[in-house]
Amino acid sequence: MTNLQLTLALAGNPNCGKTTLFNNLTGAKQHVGNYPGVTVEKREGFAKYQGKEFLIVDLPGAYGLMAHAADELVARQFIVHNKPDIIINIVDASNLERNLYFSLQLLELERPVVMVLNMVDVAENNGIQIDDKRLGELLRIPVIRTIGRQNRGTEEVLAMAAAAADERAAPGSTFRYSEPIENAINKISGHLAGIKTGLRFPRRWLALKLLEDDPEAREYLRHIAGGDEAILTAAVCNRELDGQSGDPALMIAEQRHRFVAGIYGQVAAKTRDNTLSTSDRLDMVLTGKYSGLPIFFGLMWLLFNFVFTVGAYPQEWIEEGFDALGGFVSPLLADDDLRSLLVDGIIGGVGSVIVFLPNILILFLGIAFLEDTGYMARAAFIMDRIMRAVGLHGKSFIPLLLGFGCSVPAIMGARTLENPRDRLVTVLVTPFMSCSARLPVYTVLTGAFFAESMAGTVLFSLYLLGILLAVLVARLFRTLVFKGESEPFVMEMPPYRLPTFRSIFIHMWERSLLYLRKAGTIILAVSILVWFLVNYPAADHIAGSYAGQLGKLVEPWILPLGFDWKLGVGLVSAFTAKEVLVSTLGTLYNISQTGEIAVDLQQALSSDAAYALMVFVLVYSPCLATVAVIKRETNSWRWALFSPVYTTLLAWLLAFAIYQAGSLLGY
Repeated sequence: MTNLQLTLALAGNPNCGKTTLFNNLTGAKQHVGNYPGVTVEKREGFAKYQGKEFLIVDLPGAYGLMAHAADELVARQFIVHNKPDIIINIVDASNLERNLYFSLQLLELERPVVMVLNMVDVAENNGIQIDDKRLGELLRIPVIRTIGRQNRGTEEVLAMAAAAADERAAPGSTFRYSEPIENAINKISGHLAGIKTGLRFPRRWLALKLLEDDPEAREYLRHIAGGDEAILTAAVCNRELDGQSGDPALMIAEQRHRFVAGIYGQVAAKTRDNTLSTSDRLDMVLTGKYSGLPIFFGLMWLLFNFVFTVGAYPQEWIEEGFDALGGFVSPLLADDDLRSLLVDGIIGGVGSVIVFLPNILILFLGIAFLEDTGYMARAAFIMDRIMRAVGLHGKSFIPLLLGFGCSVPAIMGARTLENPRDRLVTVLVTPFMSCSARLPVYTVLTGAFFAESMAGTVLFSLYLLGILLAVLVARLFRTLVFKGESEPFVMEMPPYRLPTFRSIFIHMWERSLLYLRKAGTIILAVSILVWFLVNYPAADHIAGSYAGQLGKLVEPWILPLGFDWKLGVGLVSAFTAKEVLVSTLGTLYNISQTGEIAVDLQQALSSDAAYALMVFVLVYSPCLATVAVIKRETNSWRWALFSPVYTTLLAWLLAFAIYQAGSLLGY
C-alpha cells in the first residue's frame, strides 16, 4: 500500500469533535465545496504517515443513516458508492451510548471501521470510565482514545487507519435481530442474492432498509433488474410483522437501542453519581430564564465593539499600504485613462474593500470562538421562546446566526429544518442578518457620523435590528402565508469546551480566503465597471457620465430618503455584493482613502440620512449570490425573485421613516 492514496471517511454525530479531528489530521491542507447535486458542505483534506498518503473526507454530522435528511443521505451514499478504504467513526466518550447507535448502523454497511473514542477527558471529568479494549472486542473493530482539542491521539488514528487498510477487513456482524426480523431479512436477501450485477449496497443492509420502509432504498432497487421482487417480498414481510408484533421500523430501532445499551453497560462505569458537570453549572447562569437573554445580547454588544475598536488599527495600516501603492503607481504612468483605471478604479475600488479585512477577521474570530465553546447551541435554546412566539423554534436561529458571516451558507444551513414551512420562512428572513459584506458600509458611516465611544453601540443596534426584523417578518409570514402548527424544538446541547487555536485559525483562514477571493473577482469586476460608467462618455462633469445618468434615473426614488444620485449608483452596484457600495463611492469620489470617503459622505448626508442609509443597506435586496442560492434551496424562481422585491420595499419604508422622523426632530 506504500505511496498509494487511501481514503478515510470521518463519520459521527454532531458535536462529537469530528471537525477538530479533521483539522488536526489535515492542518491547512484542506478545501471546502459542495457534494454534487446537493448543498451539503463537503470538506476534504490530505495527510501523510509513514509513506502513505491519505485523502480525508469529513462527512456531514448525522445521528443515523435513514433518508430523512440530506446530511444522512450524503453520508451513506459516500460510504457505499465511493467505497472509502476506512471509515473513521468518531464518538463522544461523554455521550457514548447515544453515539453507539450511529456506530451500529455504520457497521451494518459492511465497510472497514476504526472507532475514535474522542473527548475521553470530558467523560472522565464527568465520572465516566470507559474500557476501550473491551469495546473493541465487542464490536470487533479497533478503538483508539483521543483528546481532539489537545491534539492527542491524532498520529495513532493514522497508524491504525493504515494498518486497517492493509488488512482490508470489514467487521464481522456483531448483532442479530429477533427471530421474526431475521427471518424477514433472510427472505428479502434471498431475492437480492439473485441479482448478480449492479448491486452496490450490501444485501443484508438493503433488506433492513426495505423493512424500515426507506424510500431511497426502494427507489434504488426499482432501477435494478430483479429489484421489484425484493420490494414485493419486503412489503409482504412488513404486513406480516406489523400484524404480529407492530411496526417493523420501530422494532428494528428498539432492538438496536437495546443492543447498544447492553454494550454500554459492559464497557462504561460511573465513578460518581449525582454531581453537576461544569457545563450544567454554567448553563444554570448562561441559559437561565432571566439571565440568558441579557447575557446573549451583552456578548453580542461586546463582540461588535471589539470589532470596531480593535479592527481600526490594522485597518489603518492596510489603508496606508494601498495609499502608498497608488502613490507609487501613479507617477509611473501618463495622466490618461490607464492611470485612472489602475489608481482610481482598481487600487482605489478593491483597496477600499480589503481595508476592512481585519474587522471581518475579528468578527469571524468571535463567532468561531462562540461556536467552538458550545455557546451558539445555547443561543438557539435561549432564543427558542422568542422564535416560538413567531411560529418557528430555536433551531431556526442557528442559520440566522450563521448569517452574521454570510447569507449563502446560512440559507444552505436551513435545510437542517425538517418542516418545509419553517425552512422556507427561515430562508426568506435570513438576509436580514448583517453579513460581513455589510460591515465595511457600517464602519465607514459610523466613523463619519458618530463619536468613537458610540460607534460600537450603533454597530450593535444594526445587528439587533436585523434580528428583530427577522423575527417580526417571520411572524407575519407564519400568520398570513405559511400557516400551520409549530414543530417541537429538540436540540442537543454539547458540553462547553475550550476552543483550540488551530480550529479557530482555520475557521478564520477559510472565511478570509472567501472574502479576498470575492475582492479579487466580483468586486474587482464591479470596480472596473463603475470606473467605466463614471468616466464615459467623456463629459465635463461626472453627472454627464453613464453613472451620472443611472444615478439621476434612480434619484427621484431615493430622494425622500435623503440620498443623492451617487448613493443611488452605489446601491444599484451593491446588488452584486454589499461591499461594492464602499468601492463604488470611492470611485465616484475619485479617491481611495476610506477616511476621505467618510468626509465626503459627511458633507453629502445628514446624520439621520446616514443611519437611514445603514438601515437601507441592512434590509434591501440580498446580493446576487444569495438570490441564486435561494433559488437553488427552494427550487423556485418565484421565491428567489420575491426576496429582493419585498426586502427592497421594506428597506425603503424603514429608511423613509427614519429620515423623515429625524428631519422633523431637527437632526
